[in-house]
Amino acid sequence: MKKNIAVILGDGIGPEVTQQSIKVLDAVTEKFGHEFEYTYALMGADAIDKTGNPLPDETIEICLNSDAILFGAIGDPKYDNDPTAKVRPEQGLLKLRKTLQLFANIRPITTYKALHHLSPLKSKQLEDVDMVIYRELTGGIYFGKKETNEDKTWASDECTYSKEEIERVSHLAFQHAQKRRKKLTLVDKANVLETSRLWRKVVKDIAVGYPDVAVDFLFVDNAAMQIIINPKQFDVILTENMFGDIISDEASVLSGSLGLLPSASIGNGSALFEPIHGSYPQVAGKDIANPLGSILSAAMMLEYFNLKEEAELVCLAAEWTISNLFVTKDIDPINFYFTSTIGDLISDFVSGRISGDINKENVALRKSTII
Repeated sequence: MKKNIAVILGDGIGPEVTQQSIKVLDAVTEKFGHEFEYTYALMGADAIDKTGNPLPDETIEICLNSDAILFGAIGDPKYDNDPTAKVRPEQGLLKLRKTLQLFANIRPITTYKALHHLSPLKSKQLEDVDMVIYRELTGGIYFGKKETNEDKTWASDECTYSKEEIERVSHLAFQHAQKRRKKLTLVDKANVLETSRLWRKVVKDIAVGYPDVAVDFLFVDNAAMQIIINPKQFDVILTENMFGDIISDEASVLSGSLGLLPSASIGNGSALFEPIHGSYPQVAGKDIANPLGSILSAAMMLEYFNLKEEAELVCLAAEWTISNLFVTKDIDPINFYFTSTIGDLISDFVSGRISGDINKENVALRKSTII
């Protein structure tokens, strides 16, 4: 298989974690005989510094002509701390989602027994947690009309949704639920918001066409509580843009680190794959960031290409590093391994070069992984 992949390294730790994903994808191509061609493009603070634009036209063109997009992270404190900034890195990502019509964000949430101790929840609450959050991505308050008065004493953000916007992401969520445990939970605030009442009506109408999927409804405040109290009750969660942004980040504490979670954004254009973490500029360039969120996003891209065996192998390799405690500093601040070392280990696992015991001392010294 031959695929053209647009690569947006972005800001902060984006470049170093994405480089590990490419390392792993190269191991996949070597083992299975595929051909991936990478075209690099600018976005975010990096793009603003070099072009004055958070999403240059050239980047849009590259993405439109790609089979998929591998994305690192965007964001920079100099914009976060300046409420008067007219141009911001995040504008590039929002515009790219809109341009490519990436209306559905998919975030799988899984837990690893070796990391249960990192979660604030008890281990028994984390067993068998396996949920997927479907977040609508191009509507709602993030894309609504924004206003503020001249003296900056009043502001408004409009939240709007159409029936069509709700239907298209809902069908994807229902179809995915059919392949899993056949349960879907709509998270809304229908007791207060008109947009949520529309969501609930549309989802109820769609549910008739999926009689094998059990549907329930939770207000977002209750859902946030239930994710902590009893996370294993969830299978597929469907929700609007802002609620999905918040509860998917909340759910990351179940896994033990924000750095572990991947995501896919799909729609009518080339799909985009990215870890859910931010740019984390405080550790950029130190080779200590967790690359697993990015690597598992690359695995989701492989599955999107219908390369299921390849995707499963990458996921197995990631689980192997975790179970053997080859982890980065966010997981173990004392006995940790470097970002690039984790990338090497997963690549070696995928290539079949790891078949026996591992000399952990050699790994720590960045020597051969094999005894």
